[in-house]
Amino acid sequence: MAGTARGVLLDVDGTLVDTTYLHTVAFWQAFRQFGHDVPMARIHRSVGMGADKLVAHLLGAGRDTGQDEDLQHAHSSLYSTFWQRLRPLPGAVDLLRECKRRGLTVVLASSASADELSALRATLDAEDLIDVATGSADAEGSKPEPDILEAALAKSGLAADQVVFVGDSVWDVEAAARLDIPCIGLECGGTNADELTDRGAVEAYWGPAELLGAFDRSALARLLR
Repeated sequence: MAGTARGVLLDVDGTLVDTTYLHTVAFWQAFRQFGHDVPMARIHRSVGMGADKLVAHLLGAGRDTGQDEDLQHAHSSLYSTFWQRLRPLPGAVDLLRECKRRGLTVVLASSASADELSALRATLDAEDLIDVATGSADAEGSKPEPDILEAALAKSGLAADQVVFVGDSVWDVEAAARLDIPCIGLECGGTNADELTDRGAVEAYWGPAELLGAFDRSALARLLR
């Protein structure tokens, strides 16, 4: 490894904060506003992609691309109505605390907008445990492109072989794989462990609390050895 520093990169939406199904509902309503009847199950399986890629993925090449930006704005507006009711997933803050206690640099590798990231950080209420955070302004390409992870590495001063990424979607796993970063998958976003590991996650747990309980046998502990 390149140096002695080690870090954990963490997705936030669906990984630390319980938002995945709220995004699903907000996208479902946004699609309906623009005349698209997209089943929630299909939307849910796409959450974790960047919003631009999600719209293209679900509506296809034959869509009216002139609607794309307005549809994304509609989703953001609808989703923002949930911000005051957001909750951390069980064990999320305790996991951050343990990572910090073990000497890991704690990096929130989020592609959320500045306002949305502020709401997520306020929900976690753990500013003393967060060393670095990224947002949508830090990257051009959205997941499954690895741009936000590259930005997280650059902002933290860490290399790919000095970190583990924790995420909840197959798109997180795919983005990490493009940089050869080991990814721990969490099922709390609604994707099962088998699918996460089949796509390349090195291990999977139900959520932050289960990962915390298994810390000493996890990829996080192996990173510290």
